[in-house]
Amino acid sequence: MKKFAIFLAVLTLSAPARSQTAADRQKADALLKQMTLDEKIGQMTQVSLGVVGTEQDGVLNPQALKKAIQDYKVGSILNVTNHALTAGQWRGLIKEMQDEARQTRLKIPIIYGLDGIHGQTYTLDATLFPQNIGMAATREPELAAAAARVTALELRASGVRWNFAPVLECGRQPLWSRFAETYGEDVYICKTMGVASIRAYQADGLRSPTAVAACMKHYLAYSASRTGKDRTPIYLPDNEMREYYLPQFRAAVQAGAATLMVNSADINGTPVHASKYLLTDVLRKELGFEGVVVSDWEDIIRLHTRHFVAATPRQAVVLAVNAGVDMSMVPSDFSFFDLLKEAVQKGEVSVSRIDEAVRRILILKLRLGLFENPYAEDAAAANFGKPEYQALALRAAREAMTLLKNDHEALPLSRNAKILVAGPAAQSISALNGCWSYTWQGKEEQWYPRDSRTILQAVSDKLGAGHVVTSTGPGFDNPLNYDTARLRAAAAGVDAIVLCLGENAYAESPGVIPDLALADNQVILAKVAVSTGKPVILVLSEGRPRLISGIAPEASAILMAYWSGKKSAEAISDVLFGDYNPDGVLPFSYPRSMGEMVLYDRKPTEDIREIFNSDVTMDGYRPLYPFGWGLSYTHFEYGDLQLGSGKLQGNEKLTVTITVKNTGSRDGKHTVELYSHQLYASTTPNMQRLRAFKKISLKAGEQQTVSFTIDKNDLAFVNAESKTVTEPGEFELMIGNRKGHFTYVQ
Repeated sequence: MKKFAIFLAVLTLSAPARSQTAADRQKADALLKQMTLDEKIGQMTQVSLGVVGTEQDGVLNPQALKKAIQDYKVGSILNVTNHALTAGQWRGLIKEMQDEARQTRLKIPIIYGLDGIHGQTYTLDATLFPQNIGMAATREPELAAAAARVTALELRASGVRWNFAPVLECGRQPLWSRFAETYGEDVYICKTMGVASIRAYQADGLRSPTAVAACMKHYLAYSASRTGKDRTPIYLPDNEMREYYLPQFRAAVQAGAATLMVNSADINGTPVHASKYLLTDVLRKELGFEGVVVSDWEDIIRLHTRHFVAATPRQAVVLAVNAGVDMSMVPSDFSFFDLLKEAVQKGEVSVSRIDEAVRRILILKLRLGLFENPYAEDAAAANFGKPEYQALALRAAREAMTLLKNDHEALPLSRNAKILVAGPAAQSISALNGCWSYTWQGKEEQWYPRDSRTILQAVSDKLGAGHVVTSTGPGFDNPLNYDTARLRAAAAGVDAIVLCLGENAYAESPGVIPDLALADNQVILAKVAVSTGKPVILVLSEGRPRLISGIAPEASAILMAYWSGKKSAEAISDVLFGDYNPDGVLPFSYPRSMGEMVLYDRKPTEDIREIFNSDVTMDGYRPLYPFGWGLSYTHFEYGDLQLGSGKLQGNEKLTVTITVKNTGSRDGKHTVELYSHQLYASTTPNMQRLRAFKKISLKAGEQQTVSFTIDKNDLAFVNAESKTVTEPGEFELMIGNRKGHFTYVQ
């Protein structure tokens, strides 16, 4: 990782970037005074590439481009039409757009935006890292930052300066089809990893050819869908919103995130795009956000067509803009422009509100250096596709791998063994990468880099083709993958079966499912594999936890691989054969069944199961594998938990130390996690809350003392009045099976 030290050296906004803000504001104000109403509304209008493109990907329609930029004064363009383009194609497209913008009266440049969710999604041969859910399993904020840094470099190399990432919602509803884009169910991990990524995207200042504007999304609580279906209603008490969904946005604002995208759904009956409370009172006044707020895809018109809170399309525009949306991702026509102009002329939206939005957009463009040079810089273009990016992708994929089960040390497998590689994910590249992978859905494997490996190929590379057989065919949905007779026959002469199950790629609504049950044909395949009598090593490539309770007891080992990007197959193979000692840990509670959907930071009553008063058990939290679970090929032991004091008072700090020893025979990495539990509080306290974590490396036989420092802010919660407070009382601190007690006094 020495090569990436430079990526991590500057992860906060530099002093020059801050000092430039005042100058940028002055320039924006001066430009704003020269602008007509049409020019202002055009800056607030964002259309997709399809509006200005042709049927041929990467080729623009000159007349359509002129119409958008000259006639409608459009200030922003986004997305692709079908699939990723080469970095050179992107640079050419953006040059054409900026050339056209330079023909306008005020020569205001276009800002282009793409979804670099886990790497530069829409540039061919760009580096793909683990999805956020896999990155959270690494428990390495520095690793998340390094991956974000590469994403920024490859975006900027393509001429793109605005990245619609990261997703900051907590993944507390595993049915949600965007679960893989979250950092899991814990708000502290989400906040820590998200802020690390934002700072890395924007490191060195936005003018630098190494940076892009980050976009925190989707404000607010998009992942809290009641049913788990995409873009569906959320019912959320204010104190729960402030406990689990607002802190990461507050931290992202403080970290300098340049832009924000709005939640497509409604909360308690109010679409967020129409919520002045959330977009102005909370976001602007309470959190102090000064950047650009952009709608999500088509979500302003949907206030009229789907949410039915606006009786007309114009009323939808009025509601959204007055609530606080600065830019409309229209995205397929110019209706927003016409409707907003009409609304201003009728006095339904004030010119001062228009000026406020446009000023923010102009400042963003100034901060990104677009007025100075709107084209892809030579220095940026040189940063695309460096070999060290692949090394980083491999490291990230390895550290994401989470070993859930390893009975009788079934893993690592012997290099002398003969292995059957089976299951639908065995020869599927898309099932290793997931959503936003060169295409929106990520399923079109022809766009993946030619050197992408499948699990079958990676295992064959490791052992040699003579030691590997398969019952599968290329692609996740290939009928051969589910042929049980074929699997049984192939298993006859092997020592073990590596069974690759899970989910093929999907994004957003196409990923909606009725329940978390693993597909029946995969369950049948697993049962047949077990019936052969050979050890079954289950490898799960999935974006959310699919239920495996019916097959997990019979598997000899289970490896959770998530969707871990370009180097997934190599990382899986390295773990299976012991070339890498797994150290990933779950960022969510792996449910046992649909009726056991309890989160780790549960309330005491969720722990209790009661039939009669005398028949009370404390086993209400019964996931198949708990939050923070992850095995290793070595063993770690904790010494006693040591507290610097038995009392924490006022603004003092409390030091917590513990000694960790690697008692096994292999070197390994281990994540030490500090949890707290307040015994009594004014609202029912959680059974545990993650307050800090640290990943360490220990050689066999080595021990290390790990220290954490906490203060009253680390013990805070949101009370019934929606105030963040730390109340006096008794606390437990927990690391592994060790506990310590102290009292907090004001």
